Amino acid sequence: MRPPKNIEHHNLRIQIKKYYQFNTQQEMTLLDGKKVSEDIKQEIALSVKKMKDRGEKVPHLAAIIVGNDGASMTYVSSKVKACEEVGFESTLVRMSSTTSEPELLAKINELNKNEDIDGFIVQLPLPPQIDTHKVLIAVDPDKDVDGFHPMNFGKMSLDMTSFVAATPFGILELLERYDIPTKGKHTCVIGRSYIVGRPMSILMGRQGFPGNSTVTLTHEFTKNITQITSQADIIIIAVGIPNFLKAEMVKEDAVIIDVGINRVPDETKKKGYRIVGDVDFENVSKKAAFITPVPGGVGPMTIAMLLKNTLLARVINRERRKKLLGHY
Repeated sequence: MRPPKNIEHHNLRIQIKKYYQFNTQQEMTLLDGKKVSEDIKQEIALSVKKMKDRGEKVPHLAAIIVGNDGASMTYVSSKVKACEEVGFESTLVRMSSTTSEPELLAKINELNKNEDIDGFIVQLPLPPQIDTHKVLIAVDPDKDVDGFHPMNFGKMSLDMTSFVAATPFGILELLERYDIPTKGKHTCVIGRSYIVGRPMSILMGRQGFPGNSTVTLTHEFTKNITQITSQADIIIIAVGIPNFLKAEMVKEDAVIIDVGINRVPDETKKKGYRIVGDVDFENVSKKAAFITPVPGGVGPMTIAMLLKNTLLARVINRERRKKLLGHY
């Protein structure tokens, strides 16, 4: 289709401008979490090298894993490997699936008091005999590099300095590094977990960048969800349902952040399955301006931001020890 010729010359440029504005779709950009995470790890490694050059103690991250869940073991192993890559010290504490709640709480208390440990995580999910909320509250907020402690969540809600949960932190970093406008935009968050959905809804509405957007938080009981998502400029989805977000639910040139990691049976694969997100990537990517792949999008960013939180914890704990020793 060509711009009409039978118009006055002085209107021609206006007509051409309108034609291309409304008929040319912006080229899709893949939000490459794998590349960005590598950049972040290089930046952290440089900071660690400077610490070593000054004769300072390097950050130390510990992880507690209870039981033998395969996915959890793989995830924790990747965290330990990432620590090695950036020059952190790391400790992996393995506990049996029959571990009692008091036993786990005692181990957490031990890590809280260990001055050599700057930050630590308790890998979720936990066995049914353990109350997850009791465990999260037991972690020292200044060592809570997962950002799950109510004190850190509360500080984040009040725009105070705190540890932000690694996955939301990674999403913010992707938006910032790709310079994606968020001010005045309509952000739709699908999913309301305390790990991703709820913190993202707060962070995207906060003052600053990324932020200052108008946020709609949706979940399993939301009615007419397509009506909401189809009006959103930015969609952040974390529901754990393969290919939940379809092309007809998304407007042209939307920004799509897919947090989902789902195993779908696939006999053509050696493992018998393939990993897909919560977004119908093949079709949604044809309409999106920016979109995260799965795998290779938000996943790598989560580990990178856990390392960044640990680096921050190292600074916090160093300052706290100085105060305790009366250096101020």
